[in-house]
Amino acid sequence: MLHIAFLLFGNQHRPLWTATSWLLAATHLGMLEHRRSLGVANVITLTRANLPALADGWAAPIVALASDLADGRLARRLGTESAFGSAADSLADAAYWAWFALRHEPSARVRAAALLAWVAPVVVVTTASVGRGRMVDAPRPVLVRPAALMQAAIAIRAVLRRRTTAK
Repeated sequence: MLHIAFLLFGNQHRPLWTATSWLLAATHLGMLEHRRSLGVANVITLTRANLPALADGWAAPIVALASDLADGRLARRLGTESAFGSAADSLADAAYWAWFALRHEPSARVRAAALLAWVAPVVVVTTASVGRGRMVDAPRPVLVRPAALMQAAIAIRAVLRRRTTAK
């Protein structure tokens, strides 16, 4: 039902984006464990994953940052953390931020750094998981999170570009 809403209210030129998101979510529902529904935090995560199909303005990176902070905190507060939410969060970040950087970031170096921050870990974890025949947890450094720093940098750069072009 959620992805149908994304299709109805999203960019009509990006139905493949939403269909791919639905396919990934539907094939990983077993990672919800004993839960009978996605829950609010996972809905927020999947909405972030579909931002390219829903919103393409200068404020989208701010929405992506806010949703990334909100979904994890909400899941912890409600006690609804799951393997699905963890995997969906990582994939939502990778999908949204790589797309945004490739589409909107003028600096080739920043685009390359974005791909290293998000796409490379997804490829490595997917390859390791397929090779081992089971899901492998991605390492999550406690002190320095390069992808989180990259999110902030790209969002700030987008807002600053908006301010510069609006004058």
